[in-house]
Amino acid sequence: MNYVEHIVGSPLVACTWEQVTTTGLEHRVVPDACVDLIWSGKRLSIAGPDTDARVVRLSAGSRLVGARLRPGAAGTVLGLPASELRDLSPDAAEVLGRDVAAALLEQLDAGLDAQAVLARALELRAVPGPDPLVRAAVAALGRPRAAVGPVAAELGVSARQLQRRVSDAVGYGPKMLQRVLRFRRLQALPPAPLAELALDAGYADQAHMTAEVTRLAGISPVRFLKDRALTAD
Repeated sequence: MNYVEHIVGSPLVACTWEQVTTTGLEHRVVPDACVDLIWSGKRLSIAGPDTDARVVRLSAGSRLVGARLRPGAAGTVLGLPASELRDLSPDAAEVLGRDVAAALLEQLDAGLDAQAVLARALELRAVPGPDPLVRAAVAALGRPRAAVGPVAAELGVSARQLQRRVSDAVGYGPKMLQRVLRFRRLQALPPAPLAELALDAGYADQAHMTAEVTRLAGISPVRFLKDRALTAD
């Protein structure tokens, strides 16, 4: 499998990407707090925010092209609470509207740069823009050993307000977001003993990391970290 990302300098779109599969395989998709617009050559779909790992069967010769929204941008860009897409992958027409999806498919079928088409389609929908409180919450919850209560107090909102705003924008609440961001932080660390990785990522200890990685990735930390592939956010 060949997977390539192109970082996008945008407050909304983290990256565009392309994945080409030369032989049939099973690909493990893990939570990353992001939402993607994906074109398979036939189907245009939205990959909602995942809370669990899922295994996708890819056939030989398949090609996927996508544009990935940053954590917290989905609610504004898609025009609905991102929680409605949690753990789902609906047709883009169900989310963007049939006319918008049809126009995108026409451009894609015409052979235009698929990554540019998808990224532009997402950028054009962001009015008035991402919620600044959510952007601040994502940054704060991404810090090692962050906790929801202190973050809410730091941002000057109640825990209930933070829950609603983050859930609408990201697809799940701040506690789940904090867990996923910590999981991503672990993926970004260079190889080291598991106990050291656990502390550097912000887990209480190695046992805590093992439980969390098994829950989010569906496999053990040793196996997951061996094959990890960090995606842009």
